[in-house]
Amino acid sequence: MEYKNFQTFSVEVKAGVAWVTFDFGPVNVQGQEMLADLGSLALRLERDRSIKVVVFQSANPEIWVCHYDTNLLRDMSEEAVSREEAKLLDLQSVCERISKLPQATIAKIEGYARGGGHEFALACDMRFAARGKFKFMQMEVGMGILPCGGGASRMARQVGLGRALEIILSARDFDADEAEAYGTINKAFEPEELGPYVDNLANRIAQFPAESINAAKQMVYESIDKPIDEALKAEAYWLYQATSKTAAIKRFTWADEQEAQFSMESQHNWSDMVMQIQSIERDD
Repeated sequence: MEYKNFQTFSVEVKAGVAWVTFDFGPVNVQGQEMLADLGSLALRLERDRSIKVVVFQSANPEIWVCHYDTNLLRDMSEEAVSREEAKLLDLQSVCERISKLPQATIAKIEGYARGGGHEFALACDMRFAARGKFKFMQMEVGMGILPCGGGASRMARQVGLGRALEIILSARDFDADEAEAYGTINKAFEPEELGPYVDNLANRIAQFPAESINAAKQMVYESIDKPIDEALKAEAYWLYQATSKTAAIKRFTWADEQEAQFSMESQHNWSDMVMQIQSIERDD
């Protein structure tokens, strides 16, 4: 699979990780060009099981991804529509498609991510940001609308009701430490620490089976909307989707034959051992 001919970003694939670097001057605005590129990228990734992780970063030291192109919003109707007539915006559709990718997705944010840029980050599975460089804002209420790239839909699922409303209704900047405390990002790092952490995390995940990554990801997302009894049944379903396509049973057999699970040494070293057994593959 080739990852070329994008207008708003470049893609470098290394050891199962796709590094997507936004570079669409001057501010990485989310216009038709970027949405088209992201749709094309998603189409390729949906078919490519050799890539396990996708990291989104920026070549611009001040901007990760800017807001949605306001020229596109100017074309919106000023007439109210019914629920039945309402259709998804392009930004909503693209962000939802990114959120459903079979790969683990990581937003590595070293600059501003406001409006649609922040909503795109929320559509990723994980978010890590640099102190002193990262700021996010949902400015839409101040403009007379509401977050409409999934921000109003995903925010409360991410941070809870009260914090979601504070973020959306205040229409102010939040820095990296506030974002970590509120839960919109996984963790804030000093700028020099961000790169190594994301590198290590992405490369670790990329060594695991593509199908178990996808099954775990789909199940976690699915669980958000289900009562616990339905979620547990879905969990069992996704378990068998994984075991049918990975070397899980063979790895469990190895652990039993080596008596690894009963070894205190193994208990001390599970973090390393889980990487060592990645060499055990299915026979078929």
